[in-house]
Amino acid sequence: MMPLTMANAGEENTIKKVGGKEETRRFLENLGFVVGGAVTVVSEIGGNMIVNVKDSRVAIGKDMANKIMI
Repeated sequence: MMPLTMANAGEENTIKKVGGKEETRRFLENLGFVVGGAVTVVSEIGGNMIVNVKDSRVAIGKDMANKIMI
């Protein structure tokens, strides 16, 4: 298990755990980051990432990406 920030661009990964405070987890789940869901990194610039999750492109910061374990 590793944080989403370690994923390679273009590689599909499965979300194994979403960490952080309750409000952070709820925010990420509302964006589509749920355990068992697929996530693909589209690009990464300075730690900030654009990812494909549930057929949507979402931009998340490095701190949020570190809370998503794949």
